[in-house]
Amino acid sequence: MKKIVVYTGPFCNFCDAAKRLLKRNGLNFEEIDVSSGENIKEEMIKKTNGQRTIPQIFFGDYHVGGYTELRELEKSNNLKEKLK
Repeated sequence: MKKIVVYTGPFCNFCDAAKRLLKRNGLNFEEIDVSSGENIKEEMIKKTNGQRTIPQIFFGDYHVGGYTELRELEKSNNLKEKLK
C-alpha cells in the first residue's frame, strides 16, 4: 500500500474532514502541518505544481488533490484502488 501524506494547517475544516475520511476507511497517514516550519508550505507548493490551498493529499507520488478529490475517490469506490 502506498504511503499517504496529508499537508494540513491549523483551523482547517477541510483538513479535519480529510483526516476523518481516511480514518473512517481504516487508513494510516502522515500529517504535515504547513505552519510547523519555514519551508514546509513552499515544499508543498512545489510538489503540487503551485497549489496553495490545504489540505493537499498524496498517495505515494500520486497527487490526489484536496478534500473534494479525496471524497470523490471514496464515493466512486476508487479510494483503496488508488493506494495499490
